[in-house]
Amino acid sequence: MKVLHNITAGKPQQLLKPVLFSFLANIVSVLPFALVIEAVRLIFAPYITVGAELQIERLWWICAGLVAVMVLMFLSEIPAYRTAYRGAYNVAAQGRAELAEHLRKLPLGYLTRRDPGDLANMMMGDFTLVETGISHLLPQLAGAFVLPIFALAGLLFLDWRMAISMFVALPVALLIMYLSGRLRRRLGADHMKAKLNAANRLQEYLNGIRVMKAYNLTGERFVRLDSSFRTLMKESVKLEGIFGPVILTAMALLRAGLTLMVYVGVHLLLGGELGILQLAVFLIVGTRIYDPLTTALANYAEFRYNEQAGERIVDLLRQPVMTGTTAPLPESSTIRFDNVTFGYGGEPVLKQLSIEMPQGSLTAIVGPSGSGKSTVLRLISRFYDPDEGSVLLGGRNIKDIDPEHLLGSVSVVFQDVYLFQDTIGNNIAFGRPGASQQDIQQAAEMARCHDFIMKLPLGYNTPVGEGGSTLSGGEKQRISIARAILKNAPIVLLDEATASLDPQNEAEIQKGIDALITGRTVIVIAHRLKTIRGADNIIVLEDGRLVEQGRHEALLLRGGLYDRLWKLQQQSVGFRITS
Repeated sequence: MKVLHNITAGKPQQLLKPVLFSFLANIVSVLPFALVIEAVRLIFAPYITVGAELQIERLWWICAGLVAVMVLMFLSEIPAYRTAYRGAYNVAAQGRAELAEHLRKLPLGYLTRRDPGDLANMMMGDFTLVETGISHLLPQLAGAFVLPIFALAGLLFLDWRMAISMFVALPVALLIMYLSGRLRRRLGADHMKAKLNAANRLQEYLNGIRVMKAYNLTGERFVRLDSSFRTLMKESVKLEGIFGPVILTAMALLRAGLTLMVYVGVHLLLGGELGILQLAVFLIVGTRIYDPLTTALANYAEFRYNEQAGERIVDLLRQPVMTGTTAPLPESSTIRFDNVTFGYGGEPVLKQLSIEMPQGSLTAIVGPSGSGKSTVLRLISRFYDPDEGSVLLGGRNIKDIDPEHLLGSVSVVFQDVYLFQDTIGNNIAFGRPGASQQDIQQAAEMARCHDFIMKLPLGYNTPVGEGGSTLSGGEKQRISIARAILKNAPIVLLDEATASLDPQNEAEIQKGIDALITGRTVIVIAHRLKTIRGADNIIVLEDGRLVEQGRHEALLLRGGLYDRLWKLQQQSVGFRITS
């Protein structure tokens, strides 16, 4: 049952119809053998029984029966074919959607530990293997044993010695396949690991091709990609070269049953214990009975390899998601950190941090690189949960709130903006699905991006490349702000939205930010301290701890870390590049 659970990516009930109809189709395929055996009996009867005549009329009826059976086989294969393929593609389609939904609900920390190429390959490649396993391999495996079982049952009545000799090698062949299971699984795991590594290195190559060109790392000098492809080649050869002979050995042993049956049959025939008609029947059945069995042995190894792909999917679906209730959120949007400690698996980034960001206030978070500024925003958004302590929203622990329900009240403007491969209008409307064109345009005007959008060939219907590759950094940032304005959430998180922009774009985006934060609880990360001089409270972090907080002027008078950072930035204004 575990194998069926894995090969269907956790939906074994989807196999009921495909296996049932495949089983029925294979039962129908047994009927021609029964008719052929009867035809052989009628043809041999005049030569075996003295005075018997050839029953031509009955032979014609058998021929008509064979035609009818062929039609019946065709009709029975139609539902078997449809259910197998529909079942396979339904499992894959639903599975991919469920996996994508599951990934969205997982902690961000789990996703960052996994290679994106690994997840992409699982979404497409592993589900393709599951499709093949359900649509091709499983029906063949299920049907491969129908004919032999019925044949064995019928031949036992004809002559039990011949029947046993025909199938005596089958248990040995199956035992070999069973005993080699651990070897097959290890080789399959190594091959799959090499395949995933090659896919990851290829994605790395494509994503980093600009850097490689800049540093002349093209062609043969990009060793990692070449090495991953060669490793995949070696693992593929190893898989076929080591396990292939095991399958061939099992198939050879299985077919040895035909030789043994002929030997036993001749011995019994010469001893007068077996008639020529019975021997003919066994020879006819024997020449056909091993084809589906050898096909099943050949497909079994591939089936178990595909099952390993399904197992990877099932293991990912078992990863616990972030949970919480969808009860109404507190009316207050005051955010408080109560002795919060958090790390990304190693040394804590935040250490017993206690801060408060009152409703309707503008709170700025500053500090050296690595002090934990971005981590604060990630905890507020519940991308992660604290290791110790609690993050409170209106006095309620956000651990008790469903992450998606929580993010419905939070707008985030990241430093690195990602736009979807869609129109500009739809990218803005991502902040509020179903928004009218008038609402989208109004948000764009407030974000100071309406003018440049209208200069594009199709205006708001202009498509953008994946990630927003067809727009400049400032244009993408303004669209991101328009998206946040349209969402109209009471809490706004700004992750250094103007850090990498030129002065003209920075001025335009600052106007958009001013429109965004009016009347909201705003938490902003700032490296350019001049942009947060008017903040209600400035929180200064160092090494994950709160070292200072207060307004701009008061912090300068203290002469602490904030004062040093401010003076350094004031000095940097006069820096010049000299020859």
